Parts: sequence; C-alpha cells; structure tokens
Amino acid sequence: MNLDSPDTPRAIAAAETPRRARGRPRKTADERDDGNRRQELINGAARLFRQQGFAATSTRDIAAAVGMRSGSPFYHFESKEALLGAVMLEGMQGALLRQHAALALLPPDASARERLRVLVRNHFDALLGPDSDFIPVMLYEWRSLEATQRSEVNRLKDRYEADWVPVLAALHAQGQLGSDPVLARLMIFGALNWSAQWYAPPSGRSAKSRARASLDDLTTSALQLFLKEPA
Repeated sequence: MNLDSPDTPRAIAAAETPRRARGRPRKTADERDDGNRRQELINGAARLFRQQGFAATSTRDIAAAVGMRSGSPFYHFESKEALLGAVMLEGMQGALLRQHAALALLPPDASARERLRVLVRNHFDALLGPDSDFIPVMLYEWRSLEATQRSEVNRLKDRYEADWVPVLAALHAQGQLGSDPVLARLMIFGALNWSAQWYAPPSGRSAKSRARASLDDLTTSALQLFLKEPA
C-alpha cells in the first residue's frame, strides 16, 4: 500500500488540514505601531534634550511627553544613551538627505557661489527651521555619546561636510574665498552652528539682544561675511 497516494486517509487528512503560515507570527495592532511609537520617542527626546539638556531629562520625562508609561521607552531603546544616539543619527541623516535634495535642484552650470548659498541656507534650516531640535542636540550633547554611537554619527557628519569641500576649493581658486578652504570650512561651521544660541525668528518673542531675521537674511549675511565680491 502506498501511504503517499492521494487516495489514502493520511493524504486526505493532510490535504484537509489548513497549512500553518510560514515566517513570523502576524503582529498585533500595537506591534504594528512600533515604528511610529519609536519615532515619537525620538522626536520627543530631541525636543526635551534641546530644551532641558540630556543630563536633566529622564526617560520618565520622555515617556510622559509622548503619552507612554514610564518604562515603555526601554521596549524600544536599551538606555537613555541609546536614545540620544538615535536622535543624533536621525538629525544627521535628515540633514544629509535635505542637503542632497537641495543641491540636486541646482542647474549643472550653477556657480560655486550659488552652491555655497544653497549649502548655507540648508544648514540654517537644519539648525533653526521647523523640526530643528536634532542638530542642536548633536552640537551640545556630543560628549554624552558612547564611542560606537560617536563613530556612526561622525561617518554621516563627514559625508555631510564632503559636499562643502569642492565648493570652498572652487571659491578659493577663484579668489572669492581668502582663507585656506580647510580652515574656512571649520570657521564657517563654527559661525553657523553658534546661531542656534542667539537666533530668534522674526515672529517670535525674545530678548531684545537677539537678532530677528529670516533664514534667507541670515544666508545673505553669512555669504557677505565669508566671501569677497567676485571681480
């Protein structure tokens, strides 16, 4: 008797038995929302780290800010330090993508000066525009990162700055940038990044000592400060 024949009781029973789905079990509704909840944690942590500082912000604060129980962040991140690393990686990845998109809109024959304007304007947007908590956190909480996290963020930071190198070199060759391009890049980033400390948008309320200007105004002023007028 052939037990594998399609007419045997064993074969009939096997055919009638529903097959078990392969792969991982289907996620519940809460599990399917894991990605969104994780992103909410990153966004909330970025905001609080910027407002209060990393050391002064607890995971309980972050959980409360996004409507979670106090222990829930540890379902997504093993520690507050891991969450800080995620905030910085998110910031650099977003800034890099926006920078590439902004440069891609330029015509192929755009001048180095036009390219620098786009780079500076995009950088101000990452620092001071909507959803701009991420990069300031990276600037002021850098020492709180673990070594592995710092290496990952540095890799993205190097890619971000690499777009500036040929532009500054071209401006130096044209006589519009008086300083050595390497030193100029460091000085430019230092000046631009410090604006996160004193800038106030035109419509905001702040101390009179703070400058009020649009991001386009800041970009124009920065170019006037860094570059000579073309001959």
